[in-house]
Amino acid sequence: MHASAPQTLPLAGKTALVTGVSRRRGIGYAVAAKLASLGAHVMIHHHRPHDLDQPWGGDDLEAVRSGIRSALTPDARFADVGADLADPRSALEVIAAATSLTGALDILVCNHAKSGDDGSILDMTPERLDAFWDVNARATLLLTAEFARLRASTTSAPRRPGDRIVGGKPYPEPQGHVFWMTSGQIHGPMRGEVAYAASKAALAGLTPTVAAELLELGIIVNTVNPGPVNTGYLDPDTTDRSLEEMDRFLAETPFGRVGAPADPAELIGWLSTSAGSWIVGQVLTSDGGFSLG
Repeated sequence: MHASAPQTLPLAGKTALVTGVSRRRGIGYAVAAKLASLGAHVMIHHHRPHDLDQPWGGDDLEAVRSGIRSALTPDARFADVGADLADPRSALEVIAAATSLTGALDILVCNHAKSGDDGSILDMTPERLDAFWDVNARATLLLTAEFARLRASTTSAPRRPGDRIVGGKPYPEPQGHVFWMTSGQIHGPMRGEVAYAASKAALAGLTPTVAAELLELGIIVNTVNPGPVNTGYLDPDTTDRSLEEMDRFLAETPFGRVGAPADPAELIGWLSTSAGSWIVGQVLTSDGGFSLG
């Protein structure tokens, strides 16, 4: 019998930064573990104080680190950085920390999000809207800008409407991947989550513009809407909402369940490889048909 050939690792030699990785039940953790299993060096960002204010609470960060390390392939590197992305200075610091892991940064997954302390349109205040915008939208844009600057020539003049970023195309392969995470606001109302939906809608709306600009640098930008994913907020003992109608509703959905963190992680893992590199500038709903129910 012949020994089986070793499987290739499509992300071997690539370095990935995944933000918002502070809980083993979270999407960010699943994404980081998936990218690690594909051969990537992985840097994770976390901000545990946010979780401590939520009904599901914080996780053991050392257990989070250990779990990602266990998913790494031989010789792959791992590190983590803590930062409050509500601080506009943190984007540069987090990107710099990620770049220092191997000297390069190839994949950026902006998974971080502020949740909690939201409300209906009647509950909106400038402070509440700003808090969600600062973390969910502004930080994502600033992280993306710093990631892109690693590959862009410097210019002192701001670009005018219609001006293209000058890159070095054509490119034999993608020069980087950026993933944003949005929500289901495009498929229906999100009652009581106006500030969250507003900040995520901004990312969905901006996806084609930023994708078109960064494609000039060979960077591929896509946004993933994972639909409802139970990261603890749909468990009876840690939920932040009423679950009275959930069982009945789920029985009418295609698979009879909400998503698991591994579901969007599989999509992001695939899109990060050469196999998924022809998909550009899309807002991709990965919800098992939940929005069709």
